[in-house]
Amino acid sequence: MADTVFLNGQVVTVDAENRIMEAVAVKGNQILAAGSNEEIRQHIHADTKIIDLQGKSLLPGFIDAHLHITIYGTNKLGVDCKAMGIQSIAELLDALKEQANKTAIGGWVRACGFDENLMMEKRYPTLAELDEISTNHPIFVMRACAHHSVVNSCAMGIAQYDRDTPDPQGGRIDRDESGALTGFLVETAHMKMFELAAFNEAEYKKGLRMASKDFVAAGITSVHDAGGYGPENYRAMQKAVQEGDVKVRIYAIICSLNQSEDFVRKMIEAGLVTGTGDNRFRIGPAKVFTDGASIAPTMAMREPFTSKPQDYGILYYEQDELNTILGEAHAKGFQITAHAQGDRAIEMLLNCFEAALEAHPRENHRHRIEHAGVSAPDLLRRMADLGVVPIPNPAFIYDYGDSYVKNIGERVGHMFPARDQFDLKIIAAGASDCPVTDFNPLIGIHAAVNRQSKSGQVVGDNQRVSVMEGIRMFTWNGAYASFEEGIKGSIEPGKLADLVVLDGNILDTPKERIKEMKVEMTMIDGEIVYRIQDEEVLQA
Repeated sequence: MADTVFLNGQVVTVDAENRIMEAVAVKGNQILAAGSNEEIRQHIHADTKIIDLQGKSLLPGFIDAHLHITIYGTNKLGVDCKAMGIQSIAELLDALKEQANKTAIGGWVRACGFDENLMMEKRYPTLAELDEISTNHPIFVMRACAHHSVVNSCAMGIAQYDRDTPDPQGGRIDRDESGALTGFLVETAHMKMFELAAFNEAEYKKGLRMASKDFVAAGITSVHDAGGYGPENYRAMQKAVQEGDVKVRIYAIICSLNQSEDFVRKMIEAGLVTGTGDNRFRIGPAKVFTDGASIAPTMAMREPFTSKPQDYGILYYEQDELNTILGEAHAKGFQITAHAQGDRAIEMLLNCFEAALEAHPRENHRHRIEHAGVSAPDLLRRMADLGVVPIPNPAFIYDYGDSYVKNIGERVGHMFPARDQFDLKIIAAGASDCPVTDFNPLIGIHAAVNRQSKSGQVVGDNQRVSVMEGIRMFTWNGAYASFEEGIKGSIEPGKLADLVVLDGNILDTPKERIKEMKVEMTMIDGEIVYRIQDEEVLQA
């Protein structure tokens, strides 16, 4: 007998045949059965909770295969430029000043989600402007891509950056024509500052609670956390899950944004390996960064940017360095992955996978490529041959598609190429990279299906997928990317009861309106953890 049944719905099972059912029965934390209303009614008894879907869609819980749960949560503790709708440098400076006034002397004043393209002045704040706010607080303004930042002189002093400091490998400490520091930091120079501006455990846990609440309201039941601040980040995540403050399941990718190779080696030495944990918190792949961002743009390209004919982007490692770092993790049993956006970086990572597998052959390794942005046909064929799992970010097309057209021209036809991936039977798992884009999976599905930017510009329409394929990217494919397709990702008997109810029928909704749909209910582990309203659901 069932504890809960859902009747009269469009049950999108995402099973091997993409079957559509009417009803589902849940017992404990598992799916008991899926089928017709008549079949599922047989599992009802006096204490069964009956939920009438009234024709609405019931889907497997959404899985975001790459986001930063702690970074998103802690961003809410400072000045969030996106959430606050900041549109000018003056507004930013006012918000930072207010934050400084309520921060103890010496405490960090942080802003996130900054995008100079959205500012009225079309520029970054200057070091001098930030110093006018305070020289007694380190001030850190992070760009939306999380690969660049601007800081004040106090922060520069903490990082021990001065006019004589050499640029780190894979980064830049910006200077003006006279050699004076501007406060602008790129890639690895920024990553060090990001680590210095870290939070304490209480702040991490507070941010994690807020993030989990927002994610379940969007129908997200599992996340692959792509790293952040180091060991303290992981300790806080585990405690928050154990204490019930975080409802979403976490597949924790081993990565810190600063000196990721050192963190990977520490975790290897600690004896961890991919798969350690349970279905609430599990250790994921070892990850490093190979190149810059796609939206800056600083990703490593085989041909220069259309907008910058002399610029090929930034690489963090040489090939032999990458092979050594990830090769060691592969040899120890880790699933391995790397941030790789540009085609040059993707090619290097595939070379690394080939070398690792030749040295230590392994079946079903499911090595990943985080983002896998500009994936040309030759790179896709290699991914298919190797059994690699790319993790694209369709919502980038919606948020940043105009900049892609500007910066890489016709190569947008190979940007996050979901159509080609499905055709080659490459299992690509959809992700938001939140807080870089909105975590709402329906926006990701919308972008994969429509391939249009916010302005309406078409961005590689040759890579459009069907609505069912878009759903699969954010459900079953995400489970596959973490070796968990046997327990979640589709609505089938015996799988975990992680489910989401939408406010309409997604397969019959005009595809250009998918992003407007809402989540009405989220169930994790057989427990309803979110409802759009407090009233009791109607009985069937």
